[in-house]
Amino acid sequence: MTQFTEVKLEEAILHLLAEQGYPHVLGKSIQRDPSEVLIKEDLHAFLSQKYQADKLTDSEIKQIIRQLETKPASDLYESNKAIMDMVSNGFVFKREDRNKKDLFIELIDFSKKDQNSYKLVNQLEITGFEPRIPDAILYVNGLPLVVFEFKSAIREDATIHDAYIQLTVRYKRDIPELFKYNAFCIISDGVNNKMGSFFADYEFFYAWRKVTGYESLEKDGFNSLHTLIQGLFNSDRLRDVIRNFIYFPDKSHKDEKILCRYPQFYATNKLYHNILKHRKPDGDGKGGTYFGATGCGKSYTMLFLTRLLMKSVDFSSPTIVLITDRTDLDDQLSTQFTNAKHYIGDEHVMSVESRADLREKLQNRDSGGVFLTTIHKFTEDTQLLTDRENVICISDEAHRSQTNLDQKIKVSSQGVKRSYGFAKYLHDSLPNAIYVGFTGTPIDATLDVFGEVVDAYTMTESVKDDITVKIVYEGRAAKVLLDKSKLQAVEDYYAKCEDEGASDYAIDQSKKTTAKMNVILGDPDRIKALAADFVSHYESRILEGASVKGKALFVCSNRQIAYAFYQELLTLRPKWATIKTCEDGADLSDKEKKEIKPMPRLNLVMTRSKYDPDELYKLLGDKSARKELDRQFKQAKSNFKIAIVVDMWLTGFDVPFLDTIYIDKP
Repeated sequence: MTQFTEVKLEEAILHLLAEQGYPHVLGKSIQRDPSEVLIKEDLHAFLSQKYQADKLTDSEIKQIIRQLETKPASDLYESNKAIMDMVSNGFVFKREDRNKKDLFIELIDFSKKDQNSYKLVNQLEITGFEPRIPDAILYVNGLPLVVFEFKSAIREDATIHDAYIQLTVRYKRDIPELFKYNAFCIISDGVNNKMGSFFADYEFFYAWRKVTGYESLEKDGFNSLHTLIQGLFNSDRLRDVIRNFIYFPDKSHKDEKILCRYPQFYATNKLYHNILKHRKPDGDGKGGTYFGATGCGKSYTMLFLTRLLMKSVDFSSPTIVLITDRTDLDDQLSTQFTNAKHYIGDEHVMSVESRADLREKLQNRDSGGVFLTTIHKFTEDTQLLTDRENVICISDEAHRSQTNLDQKIKVSSQGVKRSYGFAKYLHDSLPNAIYVGFTGTPIDATLDVFGEVVDAYTMTESVKDDITVKIVYEGRAAKVLLDKSKLQAVEDYYAKCEDEGASDYAIDQSKKTTAKMNVILGDPDRIKALAADFVSHYESRILEGASVKGKALFVCSNRQIAYAFYQELLTLRPKWATIKTCEDGADLSDKEKKEIKPMPRLNLVMTRSKYDPDELYKLLGDKSARKELDRQFKQAKSNFKIAIVVDMWLTGFDVPFLDTIYIDKP
């Protein structure tokens, strides 16, 4: 029986890619200087043919090639960022003859004609600081956009992680020139097949498990090799990924280059086409609902969708309004989107302070602009903001507060009072907009407002793709007697909320939480027992080595209970309040010494209120203090290990090594 060696794997992948239209070429047959990584002949031929009508000269083509070659490999991230911008967005070229107009140059033909030159090259020796021979390189118009590295699955001493190290350590050190042009990398042993950004950590390399995005089941093992090649390397999808699904932040202190995962790619495209289908005046304005499990990267899917919409000829530079239901989510999206202006293609990306502020910004423009806000800013009135049809509202956590369109009528001795749910204010303000909902809970009311589920990515799929880790969820129960008078007061409170326009779903969810939280869970003896139980369980997991980095999130029912629980934990373990530079036994690199700040092991993470007692008010800190807690909890070597929260960090908060969440709320 023939063993499936790296050579056999390479042959198999070259054959599969050839079936997709990528002809195999031996590196030895290409005429070039060994230090060169571009196939200049192919790039010259492409530009000459594409801009023949513009009479682009041989000298001008050589000037364009020099622009690429002179980007320094010594500053690899910035050079890759600049070249990928030229590849995905094109650039303006000044002609040698100043009497001629500037020419817009594209290095890839992104049209349906696909008049590109593809070559899959193996055994190409590149002379850098040391000579290296990558297993395979996919060239598009002479640009080495994809680099492959293979390892045999039958060799115990060689793993797919070794392929990652080969690319990101050895090749980066010895032939950095190659990666100036790199869109992404592929690592494979035939069974495990992953794609990722050259600048990403290994854990952010992922499989591509679907071909069209409409399959009900993802593929594993050797089958995932076929889905990777037939899915990602379909030339239309490959060009789409290169053009629209590689994101460099405007400013980055840690070499961030975000490459889409397959569920984000397919969801974005499905939503885009559904929005196009349902836009007004011919459509119903229901752009569709996306159901994504926690950790699936919804915020990046929103960002990818925003780029597609803003770059679309069909929508003629729409205005996009991103709506959340909580200030912390708004802050998170604002930070991400305002640092993506170049990627989105619009310099007017901003948070709005109030409804009046949004009205002013919308009335002064006919197109463009991305505005971030919270749903609560729409409750001041139902005055028209704009009746334009090229406005797209994208709602995050759409199920929680943006689904109640009904009018509430209350008759009292003071007369008749009419009020509405948040969604009513929103839809009356933007009557011709298209509404798109992102949710982790696709209830019927969500579908009524935003339309049917266009795509879904479940927790099971997320865990299978290693995007979400399997987390230990610990729930705790308590036996208590219910005081009926207290429960009636709670019911009266929610009746008032309903009259004032809160959605039925929000009321129902809050009833479950607050009635049980305040009445059932707030007993001091129970909190003491809960704290003792937590300490015992948490320390047992640490002792057994069941926790990767000792990170735990404890979710409490309300602020008062959270503070009481925090105090009780410190009574049992006062050393958890001791501020330490980093976790015990950790060796910090120079970079980590700058990033990791002294922290206690236990922290309470909540927004503070002006009504808080002084001790709690000082403990919680301001917005900048909360952001620092966010950063430190995501540091593996930080001494900050246990976070007590109520509502914060439950959505859109990704910590790869967080492996235990304790739930103490209904």
